[in-house]
Amino acid sequence: MNWIRNNLKVAVPGAVVGLAVVAYLAFGVFGIHTKFIDDEVSEDVPVFDSGAASAIVSDEVDQATTDEMNEVMEAEQTPVEVVADEPMPDMDDEPEATPTITTVVEGQFVARSHPGSGTATVITDGTTQRFLRFEDFETDNGPDLFVYLTTASADAPADDFGVDGEFVNLGRLKGNVGPQNYEIPVDVDLAAFDTVVVWCDRFSVAFTAADLV
Repeated sequence: MNWIRNNLKVAVPGAVVGLAVVAYLAFGVFGIHTKFIDDEVSEDVPVFDSGAASAIVSDEVDQATTDEMNEVMEAEQTPVEVVADEPMPDMDDEPEATPTITTVVEGQFVARSHPGSGTATVITDGTTQRFLRFEDFETDNGPDLFVYLTTASADAPADDFGVDGEFVNLGRLKGNVGPQNYEIPVDVDLAAFDTVVVWCDRFSVAFTAADLV
């Protein structure tokens, strides 16, 4: 009995330490818990500093919002009675042109080390301000995920993205599921940085990528 007690005194603390090490590696290093938990986001289409709002209709716009927009449009089309003796407005006072939102480039996400789907679109209002928007986006969750613009193509070796290649870090991935926006610095040349990649910084792995054309 003494032998059993003595060995238990050694075995139990050792087992506890072993479990603690396993838990640290699983959750602290490998982030295994993120594999089973989605980070869902639902960002509205971006509004530019000029006040222009994107014409892209998000998947998250519900029917009630659509009906309300239709009612406003119908009201604006109602004929207005013209009074003859009222002075006509000065035609020289032309209203300022409304900024127009246009698509610069876009591409479809493809799987790399993890599945990936959805559309990546760069939009602008004609100024230097640009946004990268994800629509219908979905990939696996993971630790330390970032959004990069890179000079490598979507099917390039992993080292060409974040180790040996050139890239611009747009920030942490906001969620592995759902629409989201990232503002692009004004000095980024999209002719060179023409691929977006979801990059795992901890393990130097590309989760999913899209060529922007």
